[in-house]
Amino acid sequence: MLTISRTVFDQIVAHARADHPDEACGVVAGPEGTGRPERFIPMLNAARSPTFYEFDSGDLLKLYREMDDRDEEPVIVYHSHTATEAYPSRTDVTYANEPGAHYVLVSTADTDGLGDFQFRSYRIVDGVITEEEIELVG
Repeated sequence: MLTISRTVFDQIVAHARADHPDEACGVVAGPEGTGRPERFIPMLNAARSPTFYEFDSGDLLKLYREMDDRDEEPVIVYHSHTATEAYPSRTDVTYANEPGAHYVLVSTADTDGLGDFQFRSYRIVDGVITEEEIELVG
């Protein structure tokens, strides 16, 4: 289960909406070993695409050095889908290289008739996708 604060939830959704029609992407870091997503870090989609996201390699290296200096780890890796449901694509699964992270997808398309966005979380380990419950706190 992903336990996430309402504040971080709102920040991720706001980033997805702000970058629409391009996909948004980013990380939420937390203290190593805690599984607590605390520090919201929006990233630039270097692909600037409505159907694909890519972290800039320089920005990603800087982020990992910064997290290392702060004894943090990526608790959430998130991105948005602008025209499809919030479910990992084959490309998303290929890029999922943090087995301990929660992979959050926000769809800014109303694909299910339930509202203007979907927010879903997955574990992706060795190519296996497992959806998990989300608990909002605070």
